[in-house]
Amino acid sequence: MEHLRRSKVADLLQSKERGSEVLVKGWVRTKRGNKNVNFIALNDGSVIHHIQVVAEVAKFDEELLKKITTGSAIAVEGTLVESMGQGQNVEIQARKIELFGTADPETYPLQKKGHTLEFLREIAHLRPRTNTFGAVLRIRHAMAFAIHKYFNDHGFFYIHSPIVTGSDAEGAGAMFRVTTLDPLHPPLTPEGKVNYTEDFFGKETSLTVSGQLEAELAALSLSLVYTFGPTFRAENSNTPRHLAEFWMIEPEMAFYDIHDNMDLAEDFLKSLMQYALDHCMDDLEFLNKMYDNELIDRLQQVIGSKFERLTYTEAIEILKASGQSWEFPVDWGSDLQAEHERYLVEKHFHCPVILTNYPRDIKAFYMKQNDDNKTVRGMDVLFPRIGEIIGGSQREEDYDSLLRRIREMNIPEKDVWWYLDTRRFGTAPHSGFGLGFERLILFVTGMSNIRDVIPFPRTPKNAEF
Repeated sequence: MEHLRRSKVADLLQSKERGSEVLVKGWVRTKRGNKNVNFIALNDGSVIHHIQVVAEVAKFDEELLKKITTGSAIAVEGTLVESMGQGQNVEIQARKIELFGTADPETYPLQKKGHTLEFLREIAHLRPRTNTFGAVLRIRHAMAFAIHKYFNDHGFFYIHSPIVTGSDAEGAGAMFRVTTLDPLHPPLTPEGKVNYTEDFFGKETSLTVSGQLEAELAALSLSLVYTFGPTFRAENSNTPRHLAEFWMIEPEMAFYDIHDNMDLAEDFLKSLMQYALDHCMDDLEFLNKMYDNELIDRLQQVIGSKFERLTYTEAIEILKASGQSWEFPVDWGSDLQAEHERYLVEKHFHCPVILTNYPRDIKAFYMKQNDDNKTVRGMDVLFPRIGEIIGGSQREEDYDSLLRRIREMNIPEKDVWWYLDTRRFGTAPHSGFGLGFERLILFVTGMSNIRDVIPFPRTPKNAEF
């Protein structure tokens, strides 16, 4: 079969040629037929649709055809012809079939249809072969590409921030320690504590929770930068919204104030929704049909909406006057929960919302303080179904104000001296935000559990694959 170049199923289904000789390779989704002819649905992952292979039984070895079952990997050489059946324009009249790998119908986990998403999480090594996860992974790729394209087209530079870090950007505390010390017999200080000066990096280090602080350093030289990489949080959380390993997109922009930051976030998100509609429609239509029949409408509504902008204080007043009963009480100074965020978006404004000017006591040390000494120039973008999809702020560029806040929050100055240096030498107003990639994919796919939008989810007690 080597004289023919392999064609992708996606290309063949779009082909206008008829009568041409083609070679296709993929995995069998279904096989049906009778004593005269077999119909094989073949998929190679390039598109959600299958191509039908028609094999006349008399032309093939009977034992070979028996071994071709759901899950088998095969190569087919034949003629691309107009399809006689419903649902596809073309099919392949098979002349040669080569069997690469069998899949025993008695033991192949995907032999039958209708598996639950919970079951498929237990076989994450095989679930990409299902229609659902093929669609999710293709959309995930498209969104990653669209993110890089957007920033490249807008003059941003991609910065690779470190994965191993000596700082806790968010003050989150729940971090994975990185060490080469003997876990049973670590070196100790005279006080009996672990002596991290003898560790690989000479200090205590962890997996990063954010690339933001390093991105700020680069923005104060290159003006417009972004990171896109893995981040880690060791929270013992088993909700459908949390992962221990996830991906973050974090742009940082010199000379941007909070209004510029909001403008960028809105334009960025709308551009991603548009890219999905322009390039992923086959997969979106499948997910719209199978999981969320409002998915495509919701993407279009985001693009067509002007995001509502209001302060945290205004949001609290709306929530208090709503007459709703809340699982978490609403009071000025408390962090908003998903139920509050979704009420504002889905019930009150019926469009995405950007909240600003949060109480400083519930936000990170690096956010610029307002003149009222009570609030900071933070911003959260709230989406339907998701709640917060972006969190960001104008950063505190004043050295004295930043140092005072660091001391108030008992952050060791020796750990952030380099961050303070950027406020000592040529400081400038700047802003940025973080977009959780998996939350974006949840929104774009209509899936309801964050473990179903990343290939191999890392959650408490789960790191098998």
